[in-house]
Amino acid sequence: MIDFNNKAFFKLSENADYAVIAADILLPDETVLASFKSMRDGVIFTSRRVIAVNVQGLTGKKKDFTSMPYRAIQAFSIETVGTFDLDAELDLFFSGVGKVRFEFSGRVDMRKIARCIAEHAL
Repeated sequence: MIDFNNKAFFKLSENADYAVIAADILLPDETVLASFKSMRDGVIFTSRRVIAVNVQGLTGKKKDFTSMPYRAIQAFSIETVGTFDLDAELDLFFSGVGKVRFEFSGRVDMRKIARCIAEHAL
């Protein structure tokens, strides 16, 4: 499992093609809502969970998939982009795991992500 206390996903950018990396672990009725990628790692929001992907090794063939179901979210917080600060942040608080932070670059619609989480977690 990814150690979210020592490793954060920095500067994730929206990348619809990145979702294919987790296609084999999705359930038959599970759909991808959004996917984001940094240099190698990424995060995928589905209709059932958040999947954090940690690409490991020199070749990148080894991958760690951490599945965090929406039903385990106890609270969440978003920070939208500002005039000078163009990074957005998402903090998720999971029972049993604690706080998970994702940082996004560019013009990510954090309100859309917050609605998605609220629809599935509340």
